[in-house]
Amino acid sequence: MSDAIDVDGFRPNVGIILSNAEAHLLLAGRAGQRGWQFPQGGIESDETPMDAMYRELREEIGLAPADVQILGSTEPWLRYRLPRRYMRRRADPVCVGQKQIWYLLRLLSCDEAVRLDHCEAPEFDRWRWVDYWQPVNEVIYFKKRVYLRALKQLAPILFPEGHLAPPPRIRRRRQHIDGAQPPRRP
Repeated sequence: MSDAIDVDGFRPNVGIILSNAEAHLLLAGRAGQRGWQFPQGGIESDETPMDAMYRELREEIGLAPADVQILGSTEPWLRYRLPRRYMRRRADPVCVGQKQIWYLLRLLSCDEAVRLDHCEAPEFDRWRWVDYWQPVNEVIYFKKRVYLRALKQLAPILFPEGHLAPPPRIRRRRQHIDGAQPPRRP
């Protein structure tokens, strides 16, 4: 695999927002960890974003193109920066974050088609359907804003009548200069 990092230090990536017939979204639990997120992954140098989306769909949640319908995608690139402690400083070039295209998909197959064991080292070990804005509350703090931007951009596709509660507010986390979180107050 050869992911390209652009001149600004961002790695191209695709995100997958999979919905069911009830407009709930698939949220996947990171293998061996407490974290939850949408499936996502890097775009290889010989792939289009759509090719990468289908590859990640197969690798991470075991679905084939026939299992889903593409409803839409974000544009232009949505970006997020990694906190300093997550950057690999010795890498060349240094990746400062990711730039993403998010795909909104509808599951056409039954829930049982979702398989997390479709690759040698599964990224996820559990999944569940959640309400539309719930992923913003559950994803790691530095991805909250990009999740919110993607969901806001794609909401009119899934909810054309506008029957959707307003998005959650994201509180900004204070950080120390070294990128560590300050101690919580009692």
